[in-house]
Amino acid sequence: MDHKAIASQVRGELNLRTAFDLLDRNRDGRVTANELQFMLKNLGINVRDEIIHDLIREASHSGNGLINEAEFLQWVGRIQALRDDQQQQQHDSDSASTASKPVDADDDVTEDLIAAFRVFDRDGNGFITRDELQTAMEMIGEPLNEQQLEQLLAIADLDQDGRINYEEFTRLLL
Repeated sequence: MDHKAIASQVRGELNLRTAFDLLDRNRDGRVTANELQFMLKNLGINVRDEIIHDLIREASHSGNGLINEAEFLQWVGRIQALRDDQQQQQHDSDSASTASKPVDADDDVTEDLIAAFRVFDRDGNGFITRDELQTAMEMIGEPLNEQQLEQLLAIADLDQDGRINYEEFTRLLL
C-alpha cells in the first residue's frame, strides 16, 4: 500500500471517529437512535423513526439499542464496502462501454469538502454567512461564543466580505 492510500485510510478513520463524536451528543461513548435522528434532521434528512431504530439494531452487536464507537466504525465500514462494490460495478460497466477517467483519492476529498460546505451553506447560495456558521457549529455540538465566532470568521474570510466562500472554506480545512 503506498503512502497516498495509507493517508487516505487514516483520513477516513479520523473522519469516522469525528462523525461518531458529533453523533454522540452527551459524550457517553454510545450513540442512541435519538442522537442519530437529531443529527439527520439537522442535516435536512428526514428518516422515519422505525428506520432509525432498524439501523441502530443492525449496527449494535449487544442489541441494547446503542452503538459504541467500534460498532459504528464496523457498521460504516460495511456500508462503505457495499458502496465501493457498487461503484466498482458501475465503473466496470462504464469501462466496458466507454473510456472513463480513473478514480482518484483527491476526488473523494473534493466530494467530502463539497458535502461539508453544503451542510454549512444552509440556503445554498454558495456562501457561509455568520449566522449559518453559528448554526452549523451548534448543530455539530460545537457552539461558539461571539469572540470565537469573530476569530473564526477573521481567519476564514480571506476577502473580508463578511462571508466564507468555497475556496476560503477549503483553505481553512486543508
